[in-house]
Amino acid sequence: MSIIPDTPQRQSLREQVESLLPTWQSWYPSLFHAAEDLGLIRARVCSLSSLMLSNRHAQVQSEALQEFKQRWSVEDEAENPEQEHQMMLRRIQNAARQLKRPGDPRAKRQK
Repeated sequence: MSIIPDTPQRQSLREQVESLLPTWQSWYPSLFHAAEDLGLIRARVCSLSSLMLSNRHAQVQSEALQEFKQRWSVEDEAENPEQEHQMMLRRIQNAARQLKRPGDPRAKRQK
């Protein structure tokens, strides 16, 4: 069995900085400032939309919604909302017609 020496990939950021500059705390306000100056980390340019939490966590939100639907037996919305709207409108119109029929024992009159 061979022993793998600690390579920079296996060391923590603090260990890497301290191996290059043991007195980094007297020069830098934070570990990240020292690591940046030493070239261990660098900023990446990215689009503004990727910085928004809503975009970065869209997958997490999607999984949470799916889990909620599964746990509480929630059905997905209708594929055709216009058809759903038309059906609801017909039910309302039928209920209104029933209220207008004189002499109908099922009709409920409002005063």
